[in-house]
Amino acid sequence: MLDLFPDPAPSDQRKLVIENIGLLLSGRLEEPILDADTIVAVGGMIVEIGKASDCDTDGADIIVDACGTTVCPGLIDGHTHPTFGEYSPRTDNHSWIFNCLHGGTTTMISAGEVHIAGRPSDRIGVKALAIAAQRSFSAARPAGVKMIAGAPLLEEGLLEEDFQEMAEAGIELIGEVGIGSVADVETASRMVAWARANGMRSLTHTGGPSIPGSRLMAAEEIIEIDPDVIGHINGGHTAFAHSEIRCLCEGCSRAIEIVHNGNSFAALYALRLATEMGQLERIVLGTDGPSGAGVPALGMLRMIAMLASFGELPAEKVFCFATGNTARVHQLPQGVIAPDRPADLLIMDRAQGTAGRTLLESVELGDLPGIGMVLIDGVPLLRPSRNTPPATVLPTARRVLR
Repeated sequence: MLDLFPDPAPSDQRKLVIENIGLLLSGRLEEPILDADTIVAVGGMIVEIGKASDCDTDGADIIVDACGTTVCPGLIDGHTHPTFGEYSPRTDNHSWIFNCLHGGTTTMISAGEVHIAGRPSDRIGVKALAIAAQRSFSAARPAGVKMIAGAPLLEEGLLEEDFQEMAEAGIELIGEVGIGSVADVETASRMVAWARANGMRSLTHTGGPSIPGSRLMAAEEIIEIDPDVIGHINGGHTAFAHSEIRCLCEGCSRAIEIVHNGNSFAALYALRLATEMGQLERIVLGTDGPSGAGVPALGMLRMIAMLASFGELPAEKVFCFATGNTARVHQLPQGVIAPDRPADLLIMDRAQGTAGRTLLESVELGDLPGIGMVLIDGVPLLRPSRNTPPATVLPTARRVLR
């Protein structure tokens, strides 16, 4: 993806000012709406948030006029299955990351590079694949999107020293527990503990089998394994009975992940349980794509609209599920609009023709917003989105020449 404003200043010095913000969503459940109309970022990092009169806007290289629209953190897709680059052989998808960027996704997290043809299952191959994926996406961001990749599956024969070696190489994740060859809970629990001891996060496959090689993971097994994230609690694609979803939500204190490519009825049930328990901070969102269901380019926005409308929650809180909640669980700096955080941002407005009088009201009615601009590290990468419905009002931007 090309920078719309190339080289107005050295990349580590570029100053961005976003002014005339009508609504600023923070990404934090504790304070989802900020009383501010201006953001200043330098070198891709937010340095100021506040009223225009209180911010240092002088010397800007890029000035974005939000024109009274909404700014929120870029969306974080917490459950993807990348291979290398932007091709997925699962359903022959090309440029899928680019299209998800147009859906507001600025960060993706791998749940395992499961669709790579001939995926190795031996100790050396597992480690090599994870490190190669991590290195590849760290060195080259497809479409500019931040892909947190390199998520090895649990395979028979892996030793404690292998997890230490992978962690030292920069691996932060364990792919879906239940897809690799490790089938017994005792071994899986031991490996997850080894991973956690080395600073690696884990998530489980939850529900019925999704692809050859995956298996049914029962609720009591997941509780015993104790992953950091209960992966796709609403099934990928087949969900548990509601009694088992309740067992998981009440018997495990870890993050509850809801995905687009899952069971919508089960998703709403899990959300209702988290609401009743007063634990919305546990809810994180993902798409579980690419998969047999394809790539939902607008999957994250569709999840937000579905949960806000059918779940009867304020839209500003549901946006937090796809931003700050996921950032906290995965220990990422992005996902929250605050000083010293990356300026990964969406500028959006209610879609043309919606019955909603405001952006938040339109989302609570189930409509998707129209994205007018996406920025990553303070760089405008697209305007407007080619995939969302057209926004009622679009932002403008200009480069300041000196």
